[in-house]
Amino acid sequence: MDLQQLNFRHLFAFWKVTTEGRLTQAAQSLHVSQSTLSSQIRHLEERLGHPLFERRGRQLLLTATGQQVYRYAENIFGLGEEMLGWLDGHYQGMTRVRIGGVSTMSRNYQENLLRPMMRDPSVILIIESGMLDELIQRLVQHKLDLVLANSPVSSTPDLPLHTKFLGSQEISVVGQTAIWGGRKLRIPEDLDGLPVALPGPRHALRAEFDALCSSANVAPLLRAEIDDMTMLRLVARDSGWLTILPAVVVQDELESGALTRVGHSDLLRERFYAITTQPRQHPAALDQLLETVSAPEAQEQKV
Repeated sequence: MDLQQLNFRHLFAFWKVTTEGRLTQAAQSLHVSQSTLSSQIRHLEERLGHPLFERRGRQLLLTATGQQVYRYAENIFGLGEEMLGWLDGHYQGMTRVRIGGVSTMSRNYQENLLRPMMRDPSVILIIESGMLDELIQRLVQHKLDLVLANSPVSSTPDLPLHTKFLGSQEISVVGQTAIWGGRKLRIPEDLDGLPVALPGPRHALRAEFDALCSSANVAPLLRAEIDDMTMLRLVARDSGWLTILPAVVVQDELESGALTRVGHSDLLRERFYAITTQPRQHPAALDQLLETVSAPEAQEQKV
């Protein structure tokens, strides 16, 4: 069999079914009937001489050959989507840079990091927010150029990713100045029994904070768990509780005096990572941005 005998329409149908996870969804996406889609995959299997799926009840599971064919199809059609995205982004001299930010990350940090591209008149920024797994899925589907996260992601043969450490920032304990002004607390020792609002369990920082309190046999009074940093900022400003978060999240409130920093621990830091696919041709503006943060200390956040 040579390349001219391979029906790429049938290969695309197989890739779409595997990517969507269900025959029904893939058929709807391709605007064909399920029977037509099944027929295309069957013809592909006959042409390749190997079964690609095995049925278990209503599930379609990839065979060993199917898994390998999918890897090749992912490269073929993934690069095709990347090419179309590149062509779409390069019109009238403008470049689209598509970035996903984990919803538990500080919006202020993301803004500070992306400011050089915000000032570039040739760049159109497309910024999405979501959970890490969702954003990584869109990254490998070539629908994003970069994911900003506060935890690293391992690269595997099936998920070839490149993770770049951008830097870290200290975590502060802050409270309303009217209530907590002038107080300096040891962290975590002096938090025992005090009301606190914390990042939710999905935030990388939360596990570090819980372990720190546990090792000191300290039990703060938990009043709220909040994943979204913007919401946590509002709670810090309005609740009167102590809040554990990066100072950059509340930099405006600290500068205005509405909030005060009552303590911090050198053992608590939030770390930041830039995640891209590899190998990959990235927008030049994105490569330039990542090159400027080559030294971790360059991204140490100060307030």
